[in-house]
Amino acid sequence: MSPKIEQASMPEKSSVDLKAPELYLNRELSLLEFNRRVLEQALEEETPLLERLRFLCISSTNLDEFFEIRVSGLKHKAEAGVANVSIDGRTAPEALKEIRAKALELVDEQYRILNDVLLPQLEQENIRFIRRSDWNKEQAEWLYRYFQESLLPVLTPMGLDPAHPFPRILNKSLSFIISLEGKDAFGRSCDMAVVQAPRSLPRLIKIPESVNGTGKQDFVFLSSIIHAYVDELFYGMKVKGSFQFRVTRNSDLFVDEEEVDNLLRAMEGELLSRRYGEMVRLEIDSDCPDSVINFLHKNFNIEEDDTYKVNGPVNLNRLMQLCDLEDRPDLRFKPFTPSKPAKFSGSNIFSVLRRQDILLLHPFESFVPVVDFLRRAASDENVLVIKQTLYRTGPKSSIVDALVDAARSGIEVSVVIELRARFDEADNIALANRLQEAGAHVVYGVVGYKTHAKLALVVRREGKLLRNYVHLGTGNYHPGTTRFYTDYGLFTSDAQIGEDVHKVFMQLTSLGKVSKLHKLLQSPFTLHTAMLKKIDRETEHALKGKPARIMAKMNALTEVKIIQALYRASMAGVKIDLVVRGVCCLRPGIEGVSENISVRSIIGRFLEHTRVFYFQNGDNPEVYCASADWMERNLLQRVEVCFPVQTKRISNLITKHLQYYLKDNTQSWLLMADGNYRRFTDDKPPFCAQMQLLEDLAKH
Repeated sequence: MSPKIEQASMPEKSSVDLKAPELYLNRELSLLEFNRRVLEQALEEETPLLERLRFLCISSTNLDEFFEIRVSGLKHKAEAGVANVSIDGRTAPEALKEIRAKALELVDEQYRILNDVLLPQLEQENIRFIRRSDWNKEQAEWLYRYFQESLLPVLTPMGLDPAHPFPRILNKSLSFIISLEGKDAFGRSCDMAVVQAPRSLPRLIKIPESVNGTGKQDFVFLSSIIHAYVDELFYGMKVKGSFQFRVTRNSDLFVDEEEVDNLLRAMEGELLSRRYGEMVRLEIDSDCPDSVINFLHKNFNIEEDDTYKVNGPVNLNRLMQLCDLEDRPDLRFKPFTPSKPAKFSGSNIFSVLRRQDILLLHPFESFVPVVDFLRRAASDENVLVIKQTLYRTGPKSSIVDALVDAARSGIEVSVVIELRARFDEADNIALANRLQEAGAHVVYGVVGYKTHAKLALVVRREGKLLRNYVHLGTGNYHPGTTRFYTDYGLFTSDAQIGEDVHKVFMQLTSLGKVSKLHKLLQSPFTLHTAMLKKIDRETEHALKGKPARIMAKMNALTEVKIIQALYRASMAGVKIDLVVRGVCCLRPGIEGVSENISVRSIIGRFLEHTRVFYFQNGDNPEVYCASADWMERNLLQRVEVCFPVQTKRISNLITKHLQYYLKDNTQSWLLMADGNYRRFTDDKPPFCAQMQLLEDLAKH
């Protein structure tokens, strides 16, 4: 419940305890609320059917990571007896109890949507999932041959006895617990066995049209085939029951960076252990009897509260392979072609950037100019140096290709690769090795601080001068994700910004101190304090009766001092509109504290990823873009960069985009003071920010 706080027209700062737990929302519960909003997209009738299935799969993947990282961290605190209390006043055990209740609701809703909504509608579109009980003779014969030829040779059934202990189960892998009766070939009694499905096996098997003859696309789950023919694995014994299950493990890597000589080698070792981290969740078939579940509890050393019964496949995100059926474009979003600004067409990119800054908004505008920027630099005889940060870029990256070409051509290439980018560690290690083999200088960031900044610097000789050309972004140099994530990228040859970027790279590679930056704000040094000062400046303007306004868009808002500064600004009368995609610990709408703050979340076709901060600043508005959210880790524990948008034309454009999101009444969710989100609707004509941006920027 939101607290009642007495106020005069403007309460004194001392009259409100801004540290009071009731002023804050729990981070983990807020993250679950975000996943609930994602899942709601699977029910949107106006969204193409396979895209709705994709949202269901995304919600499953999100929930996996939530347990792997957030729940595992809370469980560690609870088991260690850490008396840590979150900003909302909850202890770890209290948070885990509430997470359990909400996660159960979320899981039940996932399977209800799958079984009662999506599968029937898919069947109406002639895409069917055939249950074992519905296989006809031809299908059963083909599936049996498939089992004999493709499954049986790679399955390893393991009976459990003193000589065959319970096997180690890979994180998030499909397994089966089998209850048996009888004796094996050696006369041994065995009542339990485990079958693990290799990850190389597809989880969905399409029945050939030559077998079907129905004109429909029929699929069978791998688990159904194994259930149907599991007897073949235990010849001479009776199979009493076969139940699929999946375990989720702690996947947060820990490397004591102060104690290792080579971070890359240490990370390689940790990646192997991730597969078998501490178990935090057991998902199991809802039909599994309690006796079998208790057997698993004993072997995994977990409690009932860690168990989630599911009415369907234990890994919903495996349905993702269905979302891109090539022959069903009618069930997917209408394709579009990202536009490429005319300024880049047939022009020398360096001559263009000498005249003006250029802003790109992905995915509505193409990422190709970013790749071309580096490719052109790699082949330009006047380019002396290329420096780049890489956080996530994908295993096969055109960005890395350009950097490799540049290094091989004799250009000095320096790359800061963040090896600890969660779940991309293995790809980044491979890229680091490839770049080093090409002759690039590769470093792995800063001990104790993840390098999350998105920077590219090209140093070019032009006559007697050296000129810096820079690309700064809010998102990763990943050509794949730029098709689905909204992100800004700014090209500039501004001398002071170029010098600032050069200084940041010097800091990252040399470990030396950096002199004061001209225009960039950098974490962990100046970004946090600068944001606080800019919020406080709006507060002062409001108290003096001047116009005051803050608009900000980000992925998450959790940092306490930022939230408190926003509360003070609201209490002074500053109008604050926040677009926060995911976690938000600020409570809007609290009487006397946050009445002037609105928080909305936009969930749609694209993943909102831009970080933008607008401050009215009297009659001189300031617009900044950043790689950082307003979170503790971004502002205080990472290397981040926030850059000013100096060109009025571009700052006005970004401001217009922000106003699109505030106007959205089709994909917008408003955060209430109690932590729940309500779908935002009004009596105005429907307006979708993402669709408007498609109309403004993309080619159809």
